[in-house]
This record gives sequence, structure tokens and C-alpha cells, in this order.
Amino acid sequence: MSDRIDDGVPQKGSGYRKGPVLLRGTQIPRQTTDQRLLAGGGPADWVHADPWRVMRIQSEFVEGFGALAEVGPAVSVFGSARTSRDHPDYGLGQEVGRRLVEAGYSVITGGGPGIMEAANKGASDAGGVSVGLGIELPFEQGMNPYVNLGVNFRYFFARKMMFVKYAQGFIVMPGGFGTFDELFEALTLVQTHKVTGFPIALVGSDYWGGLLEWLSTSVLDRGMISHADISLLHVTDSAKDAVTYVLERGAELAAAEREAVAEYAEDSAEAAAAEPA
Repeated sequence: MSDRIDDGVPQKGSGYRKGPVLLRGTQIPRQTTDQRLLAGGGPADWVHADPWRVMRIQSEFVEGFGALAEVGPAVSVFGSARTSRDHPDYGLGQEVGRRLVEAGYSVITGGGPGIMEAANKGASDAGGVSVGLGIELPFEQGMNPYVNLGVNFRYFFARKMMFVKYAQGFIVMPGGFGTFDELFEALTLVQTHKVTGFPIALVGSDYWGGLLEWLSTSVLDRGMISHADISLLHVTDSAKDAVTYVLERGAELAAAEREAVAEYAEDSAEAAAAEPA
């Protein structure tokens, strides 16, 4: 029996195909895709539906990749949006941004106020590329004035992809849930080898000390992580040390990765040569 819709009643059969989706029984729509496309008027709710969201998500990735493709070597700097300009952490953030630019790196932040603004200011004042990856929030923060390359995102996951994809390391300053989210996202990706290892520096031993103690006792003692996982974090109180660590450790990891790739290529070539003709 062919697929038909008679008198508004879906008919049985091999099914109704909607692209890659197969629909049967009561799932068969009462209108074809062409009918809905060509129908005039009607509500605009379709622009908020999940399939349309997929297109918006895709556009965010395309726009982000296009905007950042030529940024060059970069380090992502995370920290609180609530840090005031007269707080010592703000000054440290500026120094981090300046030192990164002086070392030939671009600076990537979330584009907002506080620590993000400080790092962008340090980078911009030093004449470097100051990137801001903004996010749509109910309470509008806006892009800080020291960003000279900014991209706004609707979706956190698309934004976080850009933080990781275009950075050779992370410098994490005191912050709240958003900063914790970005920090543990980075740690998880490195721990699970979903990305080539990159260095992570935490600035502020008084702020991060409790977290490190908890990881080194409660979490480690219960076998949830290993000693090697804790070593992924470098804690310091110095902007200079944080930048030096990230750049030097990043160079070491990159060299190790290149060596591993070369060894793999050599082993593959030897294995191919050993195969009988």
C-alpha cells in the first residue's frame, strides 16, 4: 500500500520519509513539507523550532571559525566579570594580557567586564590582538571597549569551542561558576586526551588553594582522579610566572606532539615497506 493521507487520516504503509527521518502511523504529518513551505501567512513559530536552531548553531560555528582562523598563537584568559577596576586582580589581569602580547600571542577572553576587560586592556594597550567571545545573557554585559576582534554567541557550547580551538593554553584568574565551568571543561578535555595537551595556570594561590587541597585529598583519596591529573594545574601568584609557564610548557607539549606524529609516520612507513608486494 502506498503512503497516502486520505480524509486527514494517516495511512499505513512503508512510512513517510522526511529527509533522513522515517515516520509511521500517527507520526505521519497531515501536510507535506512543500505545503507548509508554500502556505502563505500563519504563525512564525517555526523560526524557534529545534531544526531551525540547528542552522543557527551551525552559523555560530562558521562565523566563529571564520573570524578567528587567522588570529595566530593565542592564550585564553578566564576570570570573574565582577572584579572591580581597583582590585589587585584587575591589575594582574592587565599584566597577563600585556605580557602575552609582548611574547607574540593574542589574548582571548569572554569579552565582558572585570578580569576579561583587564586582560583585553593589557593586550590592546600593548598593541596586540585582543579577542572577545561574548555571550547572550538575560542581563546584558556587552563587549568591553578593549576588544578589537569580537564575536557574540547565543550558545555557550559554541563559544567554549572557540576558547579551546584557538588557544595554546589557559590562564585562569579568580572567578565564579562561569570560570569554574571553563576551567573544568579544559581539564576534562586534556585528561581524556580529547585535545592535544595544553598548559593551564591558576593565578591566585589564596583563591585556588582550597580547590587544590580538596582535589589532592577528598577527590584523589577516593580514586576519582590520579596524581597526574593534579599535575595538569600550575598555581602561581605572579602574572609573569603564569605567562612564562603557559608559553614554555605549551612549547614542550607541542614539541612532544610533533615528535609523536613523526614517530607514528615513520612506524607506518616501515610497516608498509615490510608488507609483501
